[in-house]
Amino acid sequence: MTVASRLTPDEYDRIDAAIAAVERNTAADLDLVVTRVSDRYSLYPLVWAALSALLITGMLAMLRPGLNARIAILIQLIILIALTLLFDWMPIRLMLVPMRIKRAQARQLARREFVAHNGDDHRRRILLFVSLGERYVEIIADRATHALAAESVWSKIVADFLETVKSGRIADGVVAAVEACGAVLATYHPSSSESGVTQK
Repeated sequence: MTVASRLTPDEYDRIDAAIAAVERNTAADLDLVVTRVSDRYSLYPLVWAALSALLITGMLAMLRPGLNARIAILIQLIILIALTLLFDWMPIRLMLVPMRIKRAQARQLARREFVAHNGDDHRRRILLFVSLGERYVEIIADRATHALAAESVWSKIVADFLETVKSGRIADGVVAAVEACGAVLATYHPSSSESGVTQK
């Protein structure tokens, strides 16, 4: 499990216990990745600050036609520095990034994480990926597992998770999603001790 969010030690323990229970009762692996953001979006504060500085300085020049060029450049520089520092604060930085860009970055990171965790191609596997900053959740399963359960099953797990997180209960949402994924795995990939066969 990779968790880069502000969870308490007790919440870590609850999540670890839920994952362990899933892997103990099924013949599949469940991986969890929770990250604060999927990308740093480093250029956005500077770009928005520069555009804002140009716009504000241009408006000042229109209101004060006699504004000295050196003074205008100094004002523009001060605005640029101040806004760059302000926009660099992650909550504001995320608001400056278009939603489609945030979703694309989160989707790419989710797939990279799935590949990174997929050490055994023959092992059934689910990755529960959560990017808090982008408010993005995705469940990625190997092809065989994904095909066994209806799309509505995966969509409901994601929807229920987002609803829980909206109330500020991140750990509760993660645990519930892990257990829901575990139920899918237990149905289609029960442990060999329960099914009497070895899953491959």
